[in-house]
Amino acid sequence: MRKSARYSTLAAAAGLLALSSLTACANDAASTASTGSGKGTKVKIMVGGLDKVIYMPAMLTQRLGYFDAEGLNVELLTEPAGVQAETALVAGQVQGTVGFYDHTLDLQTKGKAVESVVQFSHAPGEVEVVSTKAAGDITSPKDFKGKKLGITSLGSSTDFLTKYLAVKNGVKVSDFSPVAVGAGATFISALQQGSIDGGMTTDPTVATILDKKAGKVLVDMRTPEGSQKALGGPYPSSSLYMQTDWVNSHKDTVQKLVNAFVKTLKWMSTHSAAEIAAKMPADYAQGDKALYTQSIRSTLPMFTDDGVMPENGPETVEKVLKAFNTNIQNADVDLSKTYTTEFVEAAK
Repeated sequence: MRKSARYSTLAAAAGLLALSSLTACANDAASTASTGSGKGTKVKIMVGGLDKVIYMPAMLTQRLGYFDAEGLNVELLTEPAGVQAETALVAGQVQGTVGFYDHTLDLQTKGKAVESVVQFSHAPGEVEVVSTKAAGDITSPKDFKGKKLGITSLGSSTDFLTKYLAVKNGVKVSDFSPVAVGAGATFISALQQGSIDGGMTTDPTVATILDKKAGKVLVDMRTPEGSQKALGGPYPSSSLYMQTDWVNSHKDTVQKLVNAFVKTLKWMSTHSAAEIAAKMPADYAQGDKALYTQSIRSTLPMFTDDGVMPENGPETVEKVLKAFNTNIQNADVDLSKTYTTEFVEAAK
């Protein structure tokens, strides 16, 4: 049973970056990459932030040795935002991207055939936070008008979801200012300094913000219930997506990748947050293992245990993007081409 696709609300400029600039991006990312065993079939995967809990299956699969067990030599590269990771894939610099599924829809409207081959999640894992100072003025997305809201990057999934929350609550996209502040320390600094009034981010950034009392949670989409409340259904987010032509011509390699990731998802579903944290690189905890463990515990509900696309998930994503994305509003998106279940079904 097969499905595939493309979609992406990248800013046009981001999608059409010069190849030289993309190469520089990939080279910069490589300096913080995690390299595989050196044995087996070589695959490069760009991750939209290796240390983000929402993309944890990428590094965890390598740490558990599941890539090696499948005869793969996987090199994990990292970019701070999913939109940049997507750009590296479209440029052909990597074979896969660990990022949000919604980019496959947006890319389809730009004539790019990209599909999710294994779905890590059925909720965004994202949290809209507001600064402690602005908490009295922003009590719901209805209060976004006139505010400066942090996102990882223009055209990113945090950008998409912020726009949807605004439009859903009667605020025009033009009524607030999205500010690209990345994640982690740069996001927290912008929140503390008042450069943004609030913004959308993930763990471990969320856990750190709450620990520092720098902000409060406004909308929590780390669970299927939170996704249902905020977005009206399951929202498949973190995934491994690849160019459809490459998938079709390298099915054996794709199957091995999916096998490894499905093993990881199953392992995650039967182990505690503390056990998972112990497997991750020590520096991901940034000196506070208890806080890092808590960030994993808070985000675990977003993950699937089998890699299967959640029922009605693609339809929810399309509805969200159509609320503000004129490219998608005016396009006839073929959702069946934005993902495939072929490989996860075989992995079972």
